[in-house]
Amino acid sequence: MRRGLFDEACLPLETVLLFIAGMTVFIAGILLFPVYAGVAPYYENGLYGLLLFFFALQTVMLGKTPFGELPVSNALLAVGVTIASIGIVTCFIPGIPNKLARWMLVLCLGPGGALLLLQMLFSKNKLRLWLRVKGALRPLPFACGAVYALSMLAGLLVLKPELLTGYGTATAVLLYGAAILNLSRVLAVVYQEYPEASADAGDKNGLPFDKAMLMLTGVFMVLLGGLLVPVNLGLLPFSGSAQLGLLMVIFSVQMLAAGSTPIGAFPRSWLMVYLGTLFAGLGIVSCIVPDILVAPLTLLVGVLNILSGGLTLAKALPSLLKTRKMMPSVPVSSLLLRLYSTQIALGGLSVMFGSSMLAPGIIPGLLIGVILAANGGVLLYLMRLLLLLDALAESAGGTQPESDEQSVCS
Repeated sequence: MRRGLFDEACLPLETVLLFIAGMTVFIAGILLFPVYAGVAPYYENGLYGLLLFFFALQTVMLGKTPFGELPVSNALLAVGVTIASIGIVTCFIPGIPNKLARWMLVLCLGPGGALLLLQMLFSKNKLRLWLRVKGALRPLPFACGAVYALSMLAGLLVLKPELLTGYGTATAVLLYGAAILNLSRVLAVVYQEYPEASADAGDKNGLPFDKAMLMLTGVFMVLLGGLLVPVNLGLLPFSGSAQLGLLMVIFSVQMLAAGSTPIGAFPRSWLMVYLGTLFAGLGIVSCIVPDILVAPLTLLVGVLNILSGGLTLAKALPSLLKTRKMMPSVPVSSLLLRLYSTQIALGGLSVMFGSSMLAPGIIPGLLIGVILAANGGVLLYLMRLLLLLDALAESAGGTQPESDEQSVCS
């Protein structure tokens, strides 16, 4: 079937996360060949941190942990945020011991893969059902089995890198990435044939996608801003390449899963899928190979932040003025007032951050850390306001007003 660039692309969130995770591992496998040949640098912390961040995304958005699926709870969200935080710090700070990140990956990949394999083999609703039903489900056990088996091998390689030669490790990582990509393809076909089985966020498990992205991006910004203070004082090293790379990956997740970009929301078309895939590829390479893409990504992220902030201000200011006029008559106007004021704050902080990237030195380094931390705090506050509006709309049987959630990653 031919697909036009502007045709609708219905990709369940689970397949999006698997696709980008598979891209990460597959690209890492490709890059490891020149790394082991001694012709390319390698930033191990960037890869480990990025993988942990993907585990956090699945945990928070889908309730899918490396050890099985769990219903959403405050404890599960806290675990997901903790994993994301460890992954973010591991990405940002080179030279620090990464034993915690390494052991977390060993547990997620090794015992996690083994437990998922056992669950598949002995669950009544998995292996036996998949093999009994013809059609899209038939390849699923083989795709899952390959991912689980190679996951256990990957866990062993993280624990004992000397288990294989350099090129053997690169080949194993490449195969693991290909297996994850194949699983995402198989699941996309399954969900197309059985749409009721789709595990998008907000169905049964996990936090709704927009709220999860606000929360994780807020955590990202708070940690980034907090770390930049000791970095600018010369107390910590910092990987600007991994910072930009992780931000690009966050952009790509939003683009593929919701059609949201830093400059606005667009229909989920195949053009958006291709652009999101490009953003993901650039971000993954920037995380794994230090400094190679810093200049172009700094320009791109700076311009996107300025555009995003400007558009947010242009949309939120009229809404704020309109809400002020109807304050006495609309019961929810106070909440709306806070919402639009928060978006204006986000727009201003975004413009300041983007300007600092395009014109280094225009804002002192310590102040940039404060701006980013404030941006993260405002994002978390925005998530709280949106949850309150959702609850209010549900109780009233209405819908919440449009918010500028597509700009959360700026």
